[in-house]
Amino acid sequence: MNEAGRVAAALDPEVIVLTGWSSSGGPSEAEQMKDAWSGPAIELVVEPTARSTAENASRSLSLLVERGIRAAVVVCAPVHLLRAWLLFGRLYRERGVDVRFHLAFVRPSFRAVAWELAALPLVPAQLRLARAELDRRRT
Repeated sequence: MNEAGRVAAALDPEVIVLTGWSSSGGPSEAEQMKDAWSGPAIELVVEPTARSTAENASRSLSLLVERGIRAAVVVCAPVHLLRAWLLFGRLYRERGVDVRFHLAFVRPSFRAVAWELAALPLVPAQLRLARAELDRRRT
């Protein structure tokens, strides 16, 4: 069972949202996660269009709010925690959804660390875009 499955088994959530696109034209990251799901039988919602962590946050948030969900757990790798916290944490809390984080321990690659360091300065702009997307969805 993967880490998200272990978290789901322990917390018994109402829904699991899997989000992420495909850069190759094949199955999206979200669809791949659904196909690999080995956790408990629960509603799996696939959001296959998000191309960034900010879009993962805003698009999953919309799906949770539509379902009346007011608390969420984001499962991510340790190397990704800072950006996830900055993006999911701010967006979710601004819209009244409590969010916690659970780390899936994977050894970070040099490429993953470099990616996170390069992406960190983009967080303020990504937050603005994600907030604008959420505002558009409200109307």
